[in-house]
Amino acid sequence: MSLPASTLASTQHAVSDLRRPCVNYAPSIWGDIFLQYASESMEVNDNVKQQAQILKEEVKAMFQSSINQNIIQKLNFIDLIQRFCVSYHFEQEINQAMEQIYYSFTKNNTISEDGGHHSLALLFRLLRQQGYQISSDVFNKLKNDQGNFNEALANDIQGLCMLYEAAHLRTHEDDILEEACDFSKAHLESLANQLSPSLVAQINHYLRRPLNKSVPRFEARYHMSLYEQDSSHNETLLSLAKVDFNILQKLHQKEIGIITKWWKKSNFVTKVPYARDRLVEAYLWSLAMSYRAEDSNGRMFVGKLAAVVCLLDDTYDAYGTVQELELFTEAIHRWDISPIGSLPQCMKVVFDVVIELCEAIELATAKSGKSSFVVPRFKQAVFSLIKGYMVEAKWCHEGYIPTYDEYKVNGILTSCFPLFITSFIGLGEFATEDVFDWIFSDPNIIEAVSVIGRVLDDMASHEFEQQRVHVASAVECCMKQYNISQAEAYNLIHKDVEDYWEIINEECLKLNDIPKSVLDCVVNLAHISEVSYENQQDKFTNGDLLKDFVSSLLLDPLCIDQH
Repeated sequence: MSLPASTLASTQHAVSDLRRPCVNYAPSIWGDIFLQYASESMEVNDNVKQQAQILKEEVKAMFQSSINQNIIQKLNFIDLIQRFCVSYHFEQEINQAMEQIYYSFTKNNTISEDGGHHSLALLFRLLRQQGYQISSDVFNKLKNDQGNFNEALANDIQGLCMLYEAAHLRTHEDDILEEACDFSKAHLESLANQLSPSLVAQINHYLRRPLNKSVPRFEARYHMSLYEQDSSHNETLLSLAKVDFNILQKLHQKEIGIITKWWKKSNFVTKVPYARDRLVEAYLWSLAMSYRAEDSNGRMFVGKLAAVVCLLDDTYDAYGTVQELELFTEAIHRWDISPIGSLPQCMKVVFDVVIELCEAIELATAKSGKSSFVVPRFKQAVFSLIKGYMVEAKWCHEGYIPTYDEYKVNGILTSCFPLFITSFIGLGEFATEDVFDWIFSDPNIIEAVSVIGRVLDDMASHEFEQQRVHVASAVECCMKQYNISQAEAYNLIHKDVEDYWEIINEECLKLNDIPKSVLDCVVNLAHISEVSYENQQDKFTNGDLLKDFVSSLLLDPLCIDQH
């Protein structure tokens, strides 16, 4: 449906001194640093490739060797492989090992192994991560006659950490895991007051970033550095982890170099001056979705897309008038620039780059024959995002504060996650019509991930945004609906986030017909949200706060000892 001629006419003569809710965002902290990678040859030399292959074969052999015949050793070995982000080389071996462990140490989905609480927690977590619907009732073994967790566990740091991580795989039916989480957290916090600074730092890291709420690739270096300090570490496994990290880092550097060159050539910083220049941070989000080599096309595309979504977001949020935005929305709906002929040039630039991305995804999927279903779904996802932004623009213009529940429904769209998922999966090996039908059936897991991203972003950015004319965030909506203070709203939203994590955990156990790598891409968006908005800080907009991650992932290779 087209807009009436009167609306079109009303914007024909934009007033040059029109007051806009613009924000002076800080420039990117990265300058041209990543441009070097666009022109450099980032090929890994043959010696390194050969070294990696030899190490992979040696680690593969360890699955069958005597050092891993003990169940505890085998569990710890698999745990390390996953923490170091090299498990993608050994999926078949891990699947076989976990299947053997499942049939040997469980009965009717209940763990029958009688090891200590450290091995019990690790076995439970690894089986649940693998998709086995293991009962949490097994943790009743760790309780005393009064029904409380045994205080004898209170001084076992490693056991408490394992219990804390296992507790983060809880679903709505796992009340005992909520108790386990509270118990392990309280005792770890208590121990942190009595230990050496290095142990305190480790405990705080576990508490801040349990595995199920962190981005695997972002944590891999940390886990390697800890493991290296263990005098009994497996040198072969550690060497493989380091070599593999550096090989992938070279690929990621090439990717960020290529998209930086595209961004600079497009000159968005000058042409869309009101918007955030956050290309590097945007690429970090796509890297969080998957770090694997085969996902390079999806990662580069979503890196560009996330940066362009910033332009769109800031156009609706910090530049356009409602009348202009209605025309812009109509242009996206029709996929036709004619409705915005009268709008400022900067808005036309934003429209043009959206069209450019659509043409790019069409070209990328044409050869495989998948463009017939990927491209229409991509357009649908773009328009859904734009509709969400338009709803917020109208709420802001009218001074309307929706209920928290109403806000969340629209927030699923404005989280951008459905669009990122559509694009990333559309450019990957699992882009099938069945998977796309599932993505667009409003599955619970995508809803949960999207709401987590939306409300964590809001808690991190709302105080800054409310200093100007801005739509009410999840925080203000919550305060109004329940007539509560800001602090109480934070508590309620945090509890809501925990509930959505339980939904994610439930869905990961249920969705056997969806490829695991697809689910991993989806869930990793919730992981990067936890990292980017940790401690109610907007690290995406304030790039300094993500600088350490960018340096470790994209600038600094791991040092490898030459023996």
